[in-house]
Amino acid sequence: MAFNDDLIAHFRKNRRVITEGPFTGREVLLLTATGAKSGARRTHPLVHTKDGDRSLPDHRAQGRRAVASLVVPQRPGASRGDRRGRRRLYDQHSAINPGFKDYERKTSRVIPAILLERLPGTSG
Repeated sequence: MAFNDDLIAHFRKNRRVITEGPFTGREVLLLTATGAKSGARRTHPLVHTKDGDRSLPDHRAQGRRAVASLVVPQRPGASRGDRRGRRRLYDQHSAINPGFKDYERKTSRVIPAILLERLPGTSG
């Protein structure tokens, strides 16, 4: 966890701008999730791209388990999307983060495109 802790401290110190290491120049968000079994709250740095006011995280790496275990309440009228929408989001993300396209080539499964929205009243 030392890498994540250092990245989180750098992120906060530099007002959300990563200026050193492998995430230099990339958009990063901090996702805080509560463990399904442990109940412990953990913060995970995730590379992401924007889709309007929403974020599409790259959940391949350290935040994969956090994203996978999230219980995401759906708003009335919200939908799970369709394959064309997923394809657009995936292509948009992989144009900025080419490794994401490589990941798709290495598997036969469909990699989900998960959009995150900030909860009303939370700070950014």
